[in-house]
Amino acid sequence: MKKNLVLIGMMGSGKTTIGKEISKKSSLKFKDTDLLIENHEKMKIKDIFEQKGEAFFRSIEEKVVLKTLKSSNQVVALGGGSFINKKIRLNVFKNSISFWLNCKNEIILNRISNSKKRPILYNLSSKDIIKIINSRIKIYLKADFKINCDNLNKFQIAKKILKIYESEENYN
Repeated sequence: MKKNLVLIGMMGSGKTTIGKEISKKSSLKFKDTDLLIENHEKMKIKDIFEQKGEAFFRSIEEKVVLKTLKSSNQVVALGGGSFINKKIRLNVFKNSISFWLNCKNEIILNRISNSKKRPILYNLSSKDIIKIINSRIKIYLKADFKINCDNLNKFQIAKKILKIYESEENYN
């Protein structure tokens, strides 16, 4: 039974894109927890936030992510705030190998600016978004591996992660 490969990082760090690429290059299935939450609730995340609030979203997120992590042999892209949840984080440590996709603030800001799909960040100033990034970094640093993505394309990042993942899998 292979451990899960879990991708963490800020919104816009490329978790979904990289996760799909890793899945194509391996025998691992791909799961995007934000998409699973949308399917579970039959509504977009931004609508969940607007209509039911962040607390409701976080409770559904915890349930969906913990259920997803029970399976193995998969690439899981967590939502930007999922790893902040201690219960989720401890479960990731127990059953997975985690990778933080680290990007410069400017790259994140460029990718997410004015995206209505990202309800926590929409309408925030760059300064406020950077505050959120900085508050999450200390948690993201707990991931098993930090991947600096700034000067790499999706193929290079996926290859780098798979190489580490496969050597860890053979080691454990």
